[in-house]
This record gives sequence, structure tokens and C-alpha cells, in this order.
Amino acid sequence: MKRNEGPIDRLIRAIIGLALILVSFATAGVLKIVLIVVGAVALVTAATGFCLLYTLLGLDTTKKK
Repeated sequence: MKRNEGPIDRLIRAIIGLALILVSFATAGVLKIVLIVVGAVALVTAATGFCLLYTLLGLDTTKKK
């Protein structure tokens, strides 16, 4: 898997992922599960630098050499 997320994109995803997981502690039910899953996906994509949706859409936020 080739990286397709730049450093700013990855930072934003990590912040949003953490925020969603923290907000999930104040909710209940299905919303809590949705927030945890979306937050976890954001954190995983931030950690790996790869987003499958970006690949499908042909997007790439890394700096070209």
C-alpha cells in the first residue's frame, strides 16, 4: 500500500479520530458505536498514511518529488 495522505491530512485525521472517540464516552447506544468505529478508522488511516477511499477517488495529498 502506497501512502496517499500528506502530513497535514494525517494530523487532522488523528485529531478528529481522537475527538470522536472521546465524544463517544458521553453518548450511548448506536451513536456511541458509530463514533468509536469512525474514530478508529480515522486513527488507523492517520497511522498508516493510506486511505482506500482516496485510492478509489484518485486523490493523493502527499507532496510530489
